[in-house]
Amino acid sequence: MGVSQRVKHRFQRFLERPGTTVDLGPLERLLPAIEDRAEELAELPDEELTETAGRASTYIDICAAGREAAKRALDQRPYDVQLVGTMALLSGKVVEMATGEGKTLTAAIAAYGHVQRGNGPVHVLTVNDYLARRDAEWMGPVLRLLGLSVGWVNESSAPEERRAAYANDVTYVSVSEAGFDYLRDQLVTDVATRVQRELATAIVDEADSILIDEARVPMVLAGTVPSDADPVHAAAALVRGLRQRRDYEIAEDGRSVALTDAGLATVEQQLGGIDLYAEEHVAELSAINVALHARALLHRDVDYIVRNNKVELVDEMRGRVAQRRRWPDGLQAAVEAKEGLDSTAEGEVLATITMQAYVALYRRLCGMTATAVLVGDQLREFLHLEVAVIAPNTPCIRIDEPDRIYATRAEKDEALIAEIAACHDVGRPVLVGTLDVAESEELSDGLAAAGIPCVVLNAKNDAEEAAIIAEAGTYGTVTVSTQMAGRGVDIRLGGSDQADRDRIAELGGLYVIGAGRHDSRRVDDQLRGRAGRQGDPGGSVFFVSLEDELVVRHAADQIPPSPKMTGDGVVHDPQVEYAVEHAQRVAEGVNHEIHRNTWRYSVVIEQQRKALAERRERLLTTDVTADMLRDKFPEETAELDDAVLSRVARSIALYHLDRLWAEHLATLSELREGVHLRALGRLDPLDEFHRTAVPAFNELIPEIEHRTVATFEETEIDEDWQPDAAQLVRPSATWTYLVHDNPFGSELDRIISIVGRRLVGRRG
Repeated sequence: MGVSQRVKHRFQRFLERPGTTVDLGPLERLLPAIEDRAEELAELPDEELTETAGRASTYIDICAAGREAAKRALDQRPYDVQLVGTMALLSGKVVEMATGEGKTLTAAIAAYGHVQRGNGPVHVLTVNDYLARRDAEWMGPVLRLLGLSVGWVNESSAPEERRAAYANDVTYVSVSEAGFDYLRDQLVTDVATRVQRELATAIVDEADSILIDEARVPMVLAGTVPSDADPVHAAAALVRGLRQRRDYEIAEDGRSVALTDAGLATVEQQLGGIDLYAEEHVAELSAINVALHARALLHRDVDYIVRNNKVELVDEMRGRVAQRRRWPDGLQAAVEAKEGLDSTAEGEVLATITMQAYVALYRRLCGMTATAVLVGDQLREFLHLEVAVIAPNTPCIRIDEPDRIYATRAEKDEALIAEIAACHDVGRPVLVGTLDVAESEELSDGLAAAGIPCVVLNAKNDAEEAAIIAEAGTYGTVTVSTQMAGRGVDIRLGGSDQADRDRIAELGGLYVIGAGRHDSRRVDDQLRGRAGRQGDPGGSVFFVSLEDELVVRHAADQIPPSPKMTGDGVVHDPQVEYAVEHAQRVAEGVNHEIHRNTWRYSVVIEQQRKALAERRERLLTTDVTADMLRDKFPEETAELDDAVLSRVARSIALYHLDRLWAEHLATLSELREGVHLRALGRLDPLDEFHRTAVPAFNELIPEIEHRTVATFEETEIDEDWQPDAAQLVRPSATWTYLVHDNPFGSELDRIISIVGRRLVGRRG
């Protein structure tokens, strides 16, 4: 079966297979016993409650103690559904709980339970630093009353602060900071300088975002590499003068761009009449291509913003700045050059691990989110996790209206502003979700022109997000926001003080309007879920146009030439409604298959990383290298003190292991980028990747030993020996960053996307 047939088969399976969830009946049957036990604990003074909580190990005792501690520490008595969620987390599930149903408290009691059942320490992995600190400080009183210690880590935490935080029973930390700490710990030359302990249990907040959307994002530890060359800035200046259609053409899917013959001739002439495709000019060709991609395909205030003289990437799933995120393969430098900014160093990759591989290192894994069912198959496939859906404590009475579909973007925008104005006139609070920063600012301008004040929340002012969201339910307020996934703050009717709550409820509650469909139904559901919190009234609707990118990219051939419309300009055509819905499913299918494709490549790399990490641990914690050197050089080593020999041998071996791994990672990166070309010769790219990657790794171990022996032979050893005496110089500076997905994907990713669109046509 060829690549296209395999992709088609998987698409078919993805589109037709529904998600499944676990039966919670056995856990729900424990609730009466939990209630009885909680009533007993209510009679105890705080000290005795803490002492009793320290002996709990069953689900009943854990939940009862957690319920009583929360009541005393926060004046919040967990609902039965929260305790069912706690037990599901204790049993290793990904829990789906609606927005506003109390996931934070549920996770805190589950963290306590995991510690009591011998599964500690527990890391609660969040999507950002703000939530890590907020949740640790918020839930700290509960956990301390239960007898546990609590800490948190953020980007500004010093090494000693990190070490102290990870020494606690429960640590709240963003997944990226935890991953970076792991990478740094993997390069220590002294065990005492590590900050993390064992990776025992992780409770993942916003699990669908971290475990699926960002699963393939590599976390990188880089080192300083001196370099004077900056070909990208020169290329950026050159392509700035090129014109679309004359000098370059953009593909229909908007994911690739190529020089025309005229454009190629212009570029070659400006470079001195060279043959750009000659082997000796591959660096210039690469720089021109990446600069052209940055110029033609990446857009300011959509894909990135410029703030404080820096290019900051926008996380399309959350609508906020993606902290410490970079595009790979020179694309970051190309965008910086396009914007006239100095290039920030990318450095040499010293160590890297994807988010999926990092969370898989924990012995026990569970998580929670408001939208898990739609990715249930992926959670099962990639991480062997099952989804448990927790019913809301109070039934949801939100009214979700059908999409309003318009023929053109202009008609949609006009209708959108009219709808907002109608709500604003009566005082009903409105939350509008847009797809990107530029759209949020355009809508804000349109509302201002119509005399409607609004508050804008996007990647440019995400520092104020908590305050903005907290007041989004205030009478008469219009809030325009990019995506709401992972915002972490509830919207209460009447605002934070809930003034005018009853008046707003009579108006129908918070009205959520989507300004367009996202590629992921889960992101749309996260937006919808902001209304109708804990049984509040609310409503939602999405405005769509047939010119929206999602529709054009994935369902253009499904739209009839003359769709049925009503007098108000709304399209009422079953075929169009189906096309919009199906375009979204296909977009999800494309992302799923790209995830699978990336995962297939990362499996072998992760196996190699684990094997090398185990070897490094032996070198770091034993005298295996010193013993080897004693065997090879009995006379020379006999003259050395055992402690000196151990220190020197360990230092030399660790340096060469780390150096060779960095070189190996660079080789694999080049191989991964170029391996798709093998598909043109009817070879399986993955097989070809393995054919090169596996032998290359097998050569690493003997080479580490060879270089260690050579360095020992060539170096004068005494008790004052230091690594720089043998020119074993580690990077003078290291830093961390996340590699953002290349927005255009690999060539194989593009094949997957094309197959997906063709499949849509056949199914339509």
